[in-house]
Amino acid sequence: MIDRPQPCAEHARLPVPAGLGRGFVLASVFVCAACGLVYELELVAVASVLVGDSVTQASVVLSVMVFAMGIGSLLAKRLRCHAAAGFGYVEALLALVGGGSAMALYASFAWLGGARVVLVLISFTIGVLIGAEMPLLMTLIQRIRQQDAGGALADLFAADYVGALVGGLTFPFLLLPLAGELTGGLLTGVVNALAGGIVVQWLFRHDLEGRARWRLLAANVCVLLLLIAGSAFVGPFERAARHAVYGGDVRVAVHTAHQELVLTGGADRHRWPEDGELRLFQDGRPVLRGRQAHAVRRALVRPAMTGGPHQRVLIVGGGDGLALREVLRHRDVRKVTVVERDPGLVRLARRDPGLRALNSGALDDPRVRVVHDDPFDWLRDRGREAAVPFDVMVVALPAPGGGTGPKLYSEEFYAVAARALADEGRVALRAGEPGSHAREFWTVHATLRAAGLRPCVSAGGRGFLVARHARPAPPDCGLLADGSAPPRGDPRLPPSTLMHPRYRG
Repeated sequence: MIDRPQPCAEHARLPVPAGLGRGFVLASVFVCAACGLVYELELVAVASVLVGDSVTQASVVLSVMVFAMGIGSLLAKRLRCHAAAGFGYVEALLALVGGGSAMALYASFAWLGGARVVLVLISFTIGVLIGAEMPLLMTLIQRIRQQDAGGALADLFAADYVGALVGGLTFPFLLLPLAGELTGGLLTGVVNALAGGIVVQWLFRHDLEGRARWRLLAANVCVLLLLIAGSAFVGPFERAARHAVYGGDVRVAVHTAHQELVLTGGADRHRWPEDGELRLFQDGRPVLRGRQAHAVRRALVRPAMTGGPHQRVLIVGGGDGLALREVLRHRDVRKVTVVERDPGLVRLARRDPGLRALNSGALDDPRVRVVHDDPFDWLRDRGREAAVPFDVMVVALPAPGGGTGPKLYSEEFYAVAARALADEGRVALRAGEPGSHAREFWTVHATLRAAGLRPCVSAGGRGFLVARHARPAPPDCGLLADGSAPPRGDPRLPPSTLMHPRYRG
């Protein structure tokens, strides 16, 4: 397709020398690229929490956005003769959509029951607007001083890529820790709107007629006011969204460095159901329900603790203290190490009266040592030392696909765990229901076997496994809670590894 040349103004009237004007345009490219990458990362982060399956969400966001960028580049061809005004409106709209994207996703999840459709629509819109930037910026920079297209593109792409680097590092190390996803996105939109508005309203002001300039200025001011107002109301918005998701009895909601923790229900378990049953949610996923908590943890812990020596115990995860409580019920336990990555969860389990009542203050027992580290890294580093092995390892994590990354369900993790066990040591874990989630369950089974462990279906409850070194099986191996034999696993199922995970987490 060959475009007919259109009559456009050739040289811009700038308030500064041409070299300085080019510098301002390249600076705006840098800022806009940084903001654009923040929008992408924010969409992936929020969608991974609200929808789950981070790999799929990242693929959806990036593929839809890149496709939309191509469409935006084609649409921008019609704006080349009005490049300054077009760039101003594109940046204003991008600041509004990108800055409010996290809030829009959260609102859709809370009040519409899902965020997938909104995620695709926002990704597409942001992609179109980002794709329209480069053709318009190419036109503007050529109007300042004509140069060969290759040189102009090299300058623009250099500023764009460096800005993307800064945006990619700013999001996890500055915006998230200091402002959070919602406020961080809105503040990024403010920066984006200012960067685009200053370039057009000041540097290329002579390209705009009187009314056109005032309309664009009004649009930029409206966007800035909306973003600033949104930042001021983030707190009430989050509270309203939490009530819509969790009900009106939200009692505690905290953002830690790793997740969002929400407690609902009464602080005193003796007053249930008057105050509502206590429940704990991690990133929107229910992980603890007061009435069932002890029965579930007992089904996980007891078969491993009664199958042999259990003086030294390792608990992976379990920051809520419920699995630890069951372990400490055995009086001959001498030492328990809890490896919980999130110190915020441990702090909540120690301080909240309802959660502390459930775990009976187990985290403060003198036999307990709490380590805040990644379990895989901690076990691997420990394996390089001549450390005393553990008699029992309790993996107090959700079943695969329940919010925990696939790394802690890989063959490599179980192999490292096996090296930390004594000769008669056991591993207890939740593998999922063998009926409704049979493939996940038997994949865990196959992964344990590949790591040199011999798993069996725990008699403590359906969906739990107990594994030990590949020697004769425990007496209760192969029995379900009711004493019946489990369905046969599929011997063709391959194990899950770091390089080929079989779960989507």
